[in-house]
Amino acid sequence: MQKIVIAIDGYSGCGKSSTAKAVANKLGYTYIDSGAMYRAATLFFLNQGVDLTNKEELIRQIQNLQISFKKNPHTGKQETYLNGINVEEPIRSMEVSSFVSEVSKIKEVREELVSRQQLMGEQKGVVMDGRDIGTVVFPYAELKVFMTADLEIRAKRRQKELQDKGQKVTLEDIIRNLSERDEIDSNRKESPLYRASDAIEIDTSFLEFEEQVNQVVDLAKGKIGHYNKTI
Repeated sequence: MQKIVIAIDGYSGCGKSSTAKAVANKLGYTYIDSGAMYRAATLFFLNQGVDLTNKEELIRQIQNLQISFKKNPHTGKQETYLNGINVEEPIRSMEVSSFVSEVSKIKEVREELVSRQQLMGEQKGVVMDGRDIGTVVFPYAELKVFMTADLEIRAKRRQKELQDKGQKVTLEDIIRNLSERDEIDSNRKESPLYRASDAIEIDTSFLEFEEQVNQVVDLAKGKIGHYNKTI
């Protein structure tokens, strides 16, 4: 049974990552968290005090950046490691959220991380989410999904995530952050966020989590069946 590549793009707070993880788990695929990779890079640059306008320093420092994913044996959840250290919690902070879109739009950073992501997907059987997966990273993915949702609903979801981790942030601050990220991501020069012409749009505003997961799984099974009939 041949496997496919599933690319999930969309706005922040639509449930891309949680959906992608669940889809990968149901299909027995590998999940690649591109957002976590950019967040880890952002945390690395912040910790190193790197001047984001100094392209030569960025290119030099990014070679010292090692990102990997490991499954937590106690929770069964995948966690992000930066140069061997578990950074799953700090990369989700509001500080990193405030800078990640700025880091993501830097050409040199994107080129390096996209190259690493494409290498991860060569064997197929992967699910990856982000903002340019179906347009840049895996333009020939067999299944492309574009997720969207109402801004305030997205903000409330993000607020709950942060509250569950003990972080208190006002809904107004989160709405402002998401709105700014939408603007930057959609209008950046390098790999802007937009729906690929062959992507299937899913509005998650009023969907239960299992509903959106099952929609993607059903779409994937349809693609897998079609793909295997043609080879």
